[in-house]
Amino acid sequence: MAGSTAPVSVQFDPKAVNSPQTLDTVGPGFEGNAALRAQILLDRAHFSPGEIDGRYGDNLRVALYGFQASRKLPLTGIVDAATWQSLDADTGPPLVNYTLTPGDVQGPFVRIPRSMDAQAHLPCACYQTPQEELGEHFHINAGLLAEINPGKDITKPGQQILVPNVVAGFHPPMAAAVVVSKSNQAVTAFSADGSILAQYPATMGSSHDPLPIGHWQIVEVIHNPWYNFNPKLFWDANPHDARARIPPGPNNPVGLVWMGLSKQHYGIHGTPEPANIGHTESHGCIRLTNWDALELSGMVQKGTPVNLTE
Repeated sequence: MAGSTAPVSVQFDPKAVNSPQTLDTVGPGFEGNAALRAQILLDRAHFSPGEIDGRYGDNLRVALYGFQASRKLPLTGIVDAATWQSLDADTGPPLVNYTLTPGDVQGPFVRIPRSMDAQAHLPCACYQTPQEELGEHFHINAGLLAEINPGKDITKPGQQILVPNVVAGFHPPMAAAVVVSKSNQAVTAFSADGSILAQYPATMGSSHDPLPIGHWQIVEVIHNPWYNFNPKLFWDANPHDARARIPPGPNNPVGLVWMGLSKQHYGIHGTPEPANIGHTESHGCIRLTNWDALELSGMVQKGTPVNLTE
């Protein structure tokens, strides 16, 4: 379930992605090397573009506005010359070599059924394939990962592949406050002096389950949570569905971490569908990619203020 494997429609050149001379203006309709380069650099700056896919879309636009505001750049929402100059202050290569380990490809892998009752009988809500696992680990669309590694078997231990350089050690400072913006479809962590620590694209609420605007707090942070499905809490659930308890794992309905809010039944959490973040509705909660949710979970604690805004 996690991640899309849809093929990409352009040819990517890893050398161009890694070149600081790749300075195309990245705006609406753009896809290619410069977009991939910008997404990786923004991810490393903790202005997440969501699932890295080499395309300009809403999540990249929101990440750019946040990055530009934090760097006091003109708010264009595109990767222009001034934005490239700031992004390229990070001189690390966007793509690096990675050698697959047995742990990357040995699983356990499971097929995730659609029904909650069937999911409740799984040994875990694990990844379904090595491609899905690697996509999540390196924050990239599985189809794009295959595209930049033509002819490579990414299920073979010892195989060397190119991956986004996004998982270097990061020890985030604690956030003084978190703001969830409905209009921006973004979750932003702030320091005590008001500066932005990190920003993540999010899916939040719907017409049936609107975002509960107001001031709340984090009341719990649970990693590898079980998910307790109660059909009575979902307007679109089959009335004949039974309660179900879904085991932990990246394909759990709330992903790899749950950050519960003081508003009952609401929280910030991960998702089994990273490609859908920012593009679909939710049942009121705030969904992030699993990797963004995990990063945010290291920045909050019980009592951290969370402001849900229009």
